[in-house]
Amino acid sequence: MHRIKGYHAHVYFDASTIDQARALCERAAQRFPLNMGRVHERPVGPHPDWSCQLAFGPELIGDVLPWLALNRKGLVVFVHPDTGNDLMDHRDHAIWMGAVRPLDLSIF
Repeated sequence: MHRIKGYHAHVYFDASTIDQARALCERAAQRFPLNMGRVHERPVGPHPDWSCQLAFGPELIGDVLPWLALNRKGLVVFVHPDTGNDLMDHRDHAIWMGAVRPLDLSIF
């Protein structure tokens, strides 16, 4: 089994929810010792929607995951571990909050 080195939470949004998503990510970065990525106003990597990534260590999953669940207010959040196997992490080990969105896994 692969060891989990960390987690990525991708907060999905569109033009009508960008301010909500940015505020959620900024609040998460203030509350937890995590890295907030750029707010992408276009699909990036395998992600079908605009997104912002929150990267954090495995020890924070028990705090960050429930906080996102309670504070996402309708935003879709895609969470996956970082084990070094991108395909399996995105396809087989995914945690979705809200609608499951189709990822472009052909890049892996």
